[in-house]
Amino acid sequence: MSHTNGPAQDIGASAEQLKQKAAQVAESLRELGQQAKVTARDGFGYLRENAQGYYVQGKRKAGEWGESLEQRVQEKPVQSLLIAAGAGLLIGLLLRRK
Repeated sequence: MSHTNGPAQDIGASAEQLKQKAAQVAESLRELGQQAKVTARDGFGYLRENAQGYYVQGKRKAGEWGESLEQRVQEKPVQSLLIAAGAGLLIGLLLRRK
């Protein structure tokens, strides 16, 4: 009857299993890191596209508002002048109080 090392052999087998598990965990972490990188890149691209869209939309709206304002000033110059003077006076009073 051959006598095996028993506990020493069990420890060696457990150590090997532990090394294999550690290698699997390391690989899983690398894959997870790659997935996070791809997700972050895609999210950044989406945000960049949306920001550009909002910028273009805001620029267009500001242009439309400016044209509308110019048209109103041309249609009613005296009223526009009085409104601008009143706004300037109000702003002046508010700034002077500070």
